[in-house]
Amino acid sequence: MIERTELLSEGFPARHETFCPRYSWLKKGYDGVKNDADIFDADDAIERLGVGKNMVRSIRFWSAAFKVIEPAQGGKPRLSGPMNTTPFADRLLSDDGRDPFLEDPASLWLLHWQLFTPRITAPSWSMAMNGNGMNAFTVKDLARSLTEYGPLVPALSRVSASSFEKDASCFTRMYAPSDRGAAEEIECPFTDLGLLETGEKRGVFRFQTGEKITLPDLIFLGACCDYALHFHPSANAVSMNSLAYGFNSPGAVFKLSETDIGNRLERAAKIIDGILFTESYGNRQLQFEADPAALRDDAVARYYEKTRRLGI
Repeated sequence: MIERTELLSEGFPARHETFCPRYSWLKKGYDGVKNDADIFDADDAIERLGVGKNMVRSIRFWSAAFKVIEPAQGGKPRLSGPMNTTPFADRLLSDDGRDPFLEDPASLWLLHWQLFTPRITAPSWSMAMNGNGMNAFTVKDLARSLTEYGPLVPALSRVSASSFEKDASCFTRMYAPSDRGAAEEIECPFTDLGLLETGEKRGVFRFQTGEKITLPDLIFLGACCDYALHFHPSANAVSMNSLAYGFNSPGAVFKLSETDIGNRLERAAKIIDGILFTESYGNRQLQFEADPAALRDDAVARYYEKTRRLGI
């Protein structure tokens, strides 16, 4: 199993340039790299992408964080040099892909999940989702939590408090409903996921752990298979406890209760061959009778095939 320190050691705190991801940016980053692997380092990147200089860097960061692009030469993750599009992005964002303009909320959940799978470009997002035990918090509270968590990861020990403050601010603006009507929050699609809610006092946030009605069961099952692939690679089963409470688990990332997870897996396991959701002596687990990667791809493909048939 991957250790947390190893998992978070290759990220780039505060490289989003304080911008949350916007609706058009991932498609813009995907198309740009598809046409020119060096577009983000090109002298005319501003003109070609149609955004400001800082936004060019932000698009590159978010495209890498959501696994839309990756370094063309492999090796350690980096935010410079030639880039390639990923197979995941080709299936989702190509002109004839599943949802190139992110019109289906399921695609946003799928992208959200990508932030928490290796390799992780935005480590503060993992620390916020897993390490923040506060029932209610402000941006300053979250920044303090990230600053205290950072030294536990050697590679992040020298990250400045101001960088974690920028991450905390971006995290809350990315997921919480805006009460200011700011253009950036309106254009950030991930506010629609309902992962953060505002408290009674202005500037106070809470994670919303209730049922996520826009998260399809098959997309959730795909995330569970992906979690098994990355975090339990040698196992043919993953316990409910791990799926609900493990570091960067689907339960933690989607903020779901154990009851909701169980209900979703019971329904989804009836659709996908090679998946069993079993209970023995009170212990529930997800069993794999095939490669988790293949099961993940099957679950996601089945969802999009169904929506196309229904004309959704």
